[in-house]
Amino acid sequence: MSNTDLDVLIVGAGISGIGAAAHLTRSHPGKTYAILEARDAIGGTWDLFRYPGIRSDSDLHTFCYAFKPWLEDKAIADAASILDYVREAASDHGVTQHIRFGHAVREASWSTPDARWTVVAEHDGERVELTARWLFCAGGYYRYDRGHEPALPGIDRFGGEVVHPQHWPEDLDYTGRRVVVVGSGATAMTIVPAMAERAEHVTMLQRTPTYVLPAPAVDPLADRLKKWLGPERAHRVARRKNILLARAVYRGSQRWPDRVRRLIRAINVRALPEGYDVDTHFNPPYNPWDQRLCLVPDGDLFRAIHQGTASVVTDRIATFTETGIELESGARLDADIVITATGLQLLPLAGVTYSVDGRPVVLRDTITYKGMMLTGVPNFVYAVG
Repeated sequence: MSNTDLDVLIVGAGISGIGAAAHLTRSHPGKTYAILEARDAIGGTWDLFRYPGIRSDSDLHTFCYAFKPWLEDKAIADAASILDYVREAASDHGVTQHIRFGHAVREASWSTPDARWTVVAEHDGERVELTARWLFCAGGYYRYDRGHEPALPGIDRFGGEVVHPQHWPEDLDYTGRRVVVVGSGATAMTIVPAMAERAEHVTMLQRTPTYVLPAPAVDPLADRLKKWLGPERAHRVARRKNILLARAVYRGSQRWPDRVRRLIRAINVRALPEGYDVDTHFNPPYNPWDQRLCLVPDGDLFRAIHQGTASVVTDRIATFTETGIELESGARLDADIVITATGLQLLPLAGVTYSVDGRPVVLRDTITYKGMMLTGVPNFVYAVG
């Protein structure tokens, strides 16, 4: 079998693609495969994003590979630690040598008579064609080249710097400067306390509050169990504990939303300064787990608010001015830098055009099987984070 005719082709060398390749190596060492990665590095999200404080928003005992226990102390880990972990997994299983960097997959077509996928990629401006019996799309669910940029009235008038977290400039110096972060999702929750360590002040501007819970960066039970059971057994116990806890919080939120809302509010009241307007800034109009809860490790966001280096404003943007933002309430926010933590642009199945026996695959006409396969699309699997 040639290096262009393979058993398996994997699209993407992020955490899912590396994991799939490692599983292949472990369970089917005789199978041939390659990973096509559009960028020039492995790690996907954990290599692409470079904004301050970038970290996981899930515990790594749950998020890690089943075949490679997470042995670091921090359960809520920074991107550099996760990237090292993924690189180590790739090296341990000989995956790195199977990655073809700079290969952006454009088309994939299945032939029933040949029982093969034909995959077309672009490399250095040239067309590259490969075939495979199985195709696994591990390209994530968003565009790597562009974040979501909603219309922000008057933003062209703003005289300071505007930065989207997906394209963080390495030379951005925010020391002693006034920063406004637009957004209240996991990215904003990460950036605000991280930037507050050096900025004059950081304001998180949100239209709608988010449920926020503090969580220990180091899992205290896992830390103690390491001394009694050793790191690998402790990891297995911590993983099961965290999965059960996450399920319990979700199911409890669905069954008793008002009780869980009151509990989260009480936790926020204790974490924030006395007299803080919790009901305006940390009390969403929707029920817990209608949207995902945001975890802040060791309560770093609350600590920054306590210290006065960060604040939260709940309002809507009327217009940008030369020196900041005018809000619908009439209030103004002065800023030297605005961070648009406004989310990602969705891009299903890595933006590849798929066809089966000459017929285009229309996603809305398919049904997913266990969140990983599509009806009428043979020998194809995908992963969504």
